[in-house]
Amino acid sequence: MTAISASMVKELRERTGAGMMECKKALTAAEGDMDAAIEQMRISGLAKADKKSGNQAAEGVVNIVLADDRKRFAMVEINSQTDFAAKAEDFVAFTDKVSATVLADQPASVDAIVIDGQPLEEARKTLVAKIGENIQVRRFEAGSTQSGVFGDYLHGGRIGVVVELEGGDEALARDIAMHVAASKPVCVDESGMPADLLDKERAILMAEAAESGKPPEIAEKIVNGRMKKYLAEVTLVGQPFVKDSDQTVGELVKARGASVKAFHRLEVGEGIEKKQENFAEEVMAQVRGS
Repeated sequence: MTAISASMVKELRERTGAGMMECKKALTAAEGDMDAAIEQMRISGLAKADKKSGNQAAEGVVNIVLADDRKRFAMVEINSQTDFAAKAEDFVAFTDKVSATVLADQPASVDAIVIDGQPLEEARKTLVAKIGENIQVRRFEAGSTQSGVFGDYLHGGRIGVVVELEGGDEALARDIAMHVAASKPVCVDESGMPADLLDKERAILMAEAAESGKPPEIAEKIVNGRMKKYLAEVTLVGQPFVKDSDQTVGELVKARGASVKAFHRLEVGEGIEKKQENFAEEVMAQVRGS
């Protein structure tokens, strides 16, 4: 049997990122054949990654990158099972790589991302095998501008916003990005409001007005007034600016000779229904089964 030296274990560890014991075990099984050990570890790692793909990943990070000329941007959300894993060096490196690739390639979808000539799914599974948690590249936003300016804001790595202005400057765009992070508007202005959201809100207000017993013509006026107030609350230009509540965002940008063309906002885990863990019940279940 081939003797497994410390230098062989060290080399395999450097090439795979796996633990020392796992490397020694793989080399022993492969009778010292380095390439065979690497191949077997890769197969084993991908199998483990497949098993972990069903685990919920609702933690993670949002990352933003802009081109040097600030004419292109990419913002990605990458999820992990725990916040601890999202701080791991390999996870951070993977996040940076995905962000840079999206910025450079502007892919049509997550599935179209290619990392160093490798499909994203293969790169993801390799990371899962190293970290030991389910990792998912959930979504991204990317775009470019010809005459506008981008401003970005990242809050604790969990909320990311990119704002595109026509006119104005980067400082103004960043201020508005901070506002979007805090106030979470639905869209820029009334023209961008989803029809189903408007219909739903109007239906609720109409039902409330009908129950009040007011005449239809009065109820209609009340509903119209409340809809106007609702639109001011959920549209970016109608909201009071977070740094100066005496003026709206719309008034601010107009005074600065600018207009908001678009904004993009991603928040970690947004829309994912997190499982509620009951650790007391879990322990009791284990006790009963032992």
